[in-house]
Amino acid sequence: CSYIAVSSGLIRFNKYLMNEDRFPFSMALTSIHMFVSFSLCLVFYLLKPSAFPGMANTQGKRILVLSWFVPIGAVFAISLFASNQAYLYCSVTFLQFMKEGNVIITFLLSCAVGLQALNRVRAIVILWIIAGSMMAVSGEIKFVFVGFAFQLVSQLAECSRAVMGEFVLSGGGLKLDPLSYTMFVAPTCLLVLIVGMAVTWDPRIPAALLAWRWYILPNALLAFVLNVLVAATIKEVSAVGFILAGVCKDIVIVLFSWMFFGEQVTAQQALGFTVALTGVFFWSYLKVNPSSPTARCTERLLGLPAEKQPTENTPLVKDKV
Repeated sequence: CSYIAVSSGLIRFNKYLMNEDRFPFSMALTSIHMFVSFSLCLVFYLLKPSAFPGMANTQGKRILVLSWFVPIGAVFAISLFASNQAYLYCSVTFLQFMKEGNVIITFLLSCAVGLQALNRVRAIVILWIIAGSMMAVSGEIKFVFVGFAFQLVSQLAECSRAVMGEFVLSGGGLKLDPLSYTMFVAPTCLLVLIVGMAVTWDPRIPAALLAWRWYILPNALLAFVLNVLVAATIKEVSAVGFILAGVCKDIVIVLFSWMFFGEQVTAQQALGFTVALTGVFFWSYLKVNPSSPTARCTERLLGLPAEKQPTENTPLVKDKV
């Protein structure tokens, strides 16, 4: 719930700032986010090192740490920049419709690295979610391809970060806690963003930063809280679980944007969003209850071989060979 509330608030806050009349500099805004996150992690580490238990796991493993956090920082920087840039072209509602595809992207990436396995049932649900997402996206009245492209790049990078983050937080020989993870990912991400900001520098940035500093500071603090919550969520529920939690967030944001910000939702988009959400929730049900009658019936209908179920005669411990 904390992740959903903070993430939803930051998305609306970023959309507000990323306006041509306010602070429309996505590279600068994300750089500020990472600078504040890294600075706060350093302060907390100096004040209370015990809050960073994962730091002990990195002793003597600096090469391993770099091998993980350089690519994580790079894709995180790309994700943040592209996501904020998309706000200049598209409505928040449309961008949330696109994010329904994150479940599929994350699952396919997890399959590629051996964290998940693909079968016929999952393939059908994947097509189900893709069909709903495409219906919602194609129903956009003010479709802007540039915004669509930025958001797609952001989603690919975000899902890659989630999968790599699962390795670092739960395995990979590190098993970091959320604060230690943020401590390492923030500076690597910041370095990439600084290079990008140098390339895309706009002379209007200093004046806009001064004018909107009292909005940008709380925005950056909220981003820090979200970075820690994201790491905590991935650690507890895995990369796929983190993306599924994002689906609930998408529902909240779409309803909130429609009701309070007047963002238009067409009948086709509403139908497509509903179809995609139904597919995502069915996916979640299969993950949580793989042995349920519904799951077994679906597997039989699709011709999957039935798994052998234990009986009262099945030994609890297999005999050693």
